[in-house]
Amino acid sequence: MEQAMTDSGWRGSQEGWLEAAYEALLESGVDSVKILPLAKRLNLSRTSFYWFFKDREELLDALISRWREKNTGNLVKQSEAYAESLAEAMLNVFDCWLNKDLFDSQFEFAVRSWALQSPEIQAEVHEADQTRVQAISRMFMRFGYSEATADVRARTTYLVQIGYISMQSREDIALRMKRIPEYIAIYTGQVPEQRELDRFFARHGYKPE
Repeated sequence: MEQAMTDSGWRGSQEGWLEAAYEALLESGVDSVKILPLAKRLNLSRTSFYWFFKDREELLDALISRWREKNTGNLVKQSEAYAESLAEAMLNVFDCWLNKDLFDSQFEFAVRSWALQSPEIQAEVHEADQTRVQAISRMFMRFGYSEATADVRARTTYLVQIGYISMQSREDIALRMKRIPEYIAIYTGQVPEQRELDRFFARHGYKPE
């Protein structure tokens, strides 16, 4: 992380300003992502901001780029990951719902809330939804489903999870893990093999009782 320093002290870093903006967005919404409050949060001068960003709009653009690359980019990658069966491929996608490093649900909620007051961001969200559904649909087609069936199954898979996020639904991890085999069976029409579930549980540090 590159930082800048002048005779008067540290200006911070571009990533530092972006991280502060991300935290403010999650805590209080886009209206709180303003230069002076962020400077106070970072204990930096307001003018330091302009070392890294032209204006607030450029910072907001950077936030959307981070969201796009993380949430959409990783979901697409997970849908394309190697799998021996459709059930295992769906478990790869489910990694997103349980690993914040792959898919940040709080970030997703914040951006979707932001979209309610910004046509431009609403367009970004709409494009992301299309890209994600198409990626999951291609995953189904890879395992032999027709285009029409793959589309419906992909929408079912994706929209349920967006519903979880939009409703800010919370589940105990043991309950969620218990439900996952049934979700997989409903979404894919296949019951996951125990070895597939074991690998999935292991990479999320979960041990069934």
